[in-house]
Amino acid sequence: MRHVIALDVGGTGMKAALVGDDGALLHRARRATGRERGPDAVVATILDFAAELHAYGAERHGAPALAAGLAVPGIVDEERGIASYAANLGWRDVPLRALLTERLGIPVALGHDVRTGGLAEGRIGAGKGADRFLFVPLGTGIAGAIGIDGRVEAGAHGFAGEIGHIVVRPGGTACPCGQHGCLERYASASAVSETWAAVCGDPDADAADCAKAVASGDPEAVRVWQEAVDALADGLVTALTLLDPRTLIIGGGLAEAGEVLFQPLRDAVRRRVTFQKLPTIVPAALGDTAGCLGAGLLARDLLTTTTPTTPEVST
Repeated sequence: MRHVIALDVGGTGMKAALVGDDGALLHRARRATGRERGPDAVVATILDFAAELHAYGAERHGAPALAAGLAVPGIVDEERGIASYAANLGWRDVPLRALLTERLGIPVALGHDVRTGGLAEGRIGAGKGADRFLFVPLGTGIAGAIGIDGRVEAGAHGFAGEIGHIVVRPGGTACPCGQHGCLERYASASAVSETWAAVCGDPDADAADCAKAVASGDPEAVRVWQEAVDALADGLVTALTLLDPRTLIIGGGLAEAGEVLFQPLRDAVRRRVTFQKLPTIVPAALGDTAGCLGAGLLARDLLTTTTPTTPEVST
């Protein structure tokens, strides 16, 4: 059976799949990155994992994979196939595409994890059918993927979509990027966790606990939550003013709060727009499988000369 390899590399773990011609997930696997052993060990683990998937596919399905897609965090030069930098993995200027191509002997696509997840959400997830969308996952930080007609825009230097570093509170909290008042310092899951832990006096409290307290009517939780929502709305309105997306997809850990997040967020964005067209604001549909599914789509895009259409992916 014709298939491709899809790999999504995170800070501590990797998710992988073999994706068939019809979009079916033929095989799934997970593995630790082994980052505690250093960046070279992480690269070796990726190559070994991919080789095992390649061998498994050939044995189980009668033929090896036709291509592979790899999604990684940090700064990614997708055109040259280089993982330029990743703080949580410790690597710099790693030619991952070339290394994986040499190891597997098949075409390989390399993508940024958030943009790759956005590609999946746009084509087969919450943004399916939208010609313009913006995917914003709210996790440890805040990033973004700008979707245009079935592809995701990387920008001239690979930095497009970094909405988390829009300054929403000038002169505010310092950000590791060097600025003060960046959106992700106020509206990421980690920022809400940090604020709520300080307010409630429980160092182990996190954003999910804050959301539960909001749902129960705790006034302090409501205050903390609304401050985060207001900051997020300020950043999103800046983004939609520039990009004019038809659909705004919110994912990541904070989005798991459901309507506790989405109802006040939709209201906050609506209050801020003037001449702008209000996009449809929806939760992400693919969860933590988005990166892996997107990597599979990247791999399939390499085969468009022989497979001109993009099939549905069954999740």
